[in-house]
Amino acid sequence: MSGRFVEVPHRLLPGETLDALLEAFVTRQGYDTTDTGEGMRGWVVELRRQLERGELVIAHDLRTETTEVMTLAQWRRFGRDLADDEEG
Repeated sequence: MSGRFVEVPHRLLPGETLDALLEAFVTRQGYDTTDTGEGMRGWVVELRRQLERGELVIAHDLRTETTEVMTLAQWRRFGRDLADDEEG
């Protein structure tokens, strides 16, 4: 991927920041927070597990200074789309 985007290791983020990113991901993806029985907190715990397993990626855009959580598939697709844009 271009030097514009960097993957941020989740362990480097303060817990409060990581939780906020994961909560935004849950909201953006439209997850039903009643599914876990623990509401949003249940999803955050599950997503932290997915980060540990390498199923999620935290990406920071150096140009816009925004940070997003993506599934590994989204990250790979995003990289391909970005490469196509840079070629075209």
